[in-house]
Amino acid sequence: MADLKYYDVIFRPLMTEKSMSLLDEQTYSFYVHPQATKTQIKEAVERLFNNVTVASVNTMNTHPKRRQRRGSRPGETAKRKKAIVKLTPGSSPIEYFEGI
Repeated sequence: MADLKYYDVIFRPLMTEKSMSLLDEQTYSFYVHPQATKTQIKEAVERLFNNVTVASVNTMNTHPKRRQRRGSRPGETAKRKKAIVKLTPGSSPIEYFEGI
């Protein structure tokens, strides 16, 4: 298990049409560290954002896609890990997503 601090776990929010439609249900998506566990992600969200209580965390690993690079050598996109975080009904929404 990786020795990660809570501020190293979350890389950036994931903003797609599907993730934006889930904001009404207090469900947020993030790109996270590939070795982060669900409990580390839960702790990081609760410590980084004020008045937030996490109900559940779902994670998924995205595999790298092959891309044709210039020349004869093919390349790959980076592999990433996504986390979908659902908050409890009583917690306040995450302020970062408010104006979007």
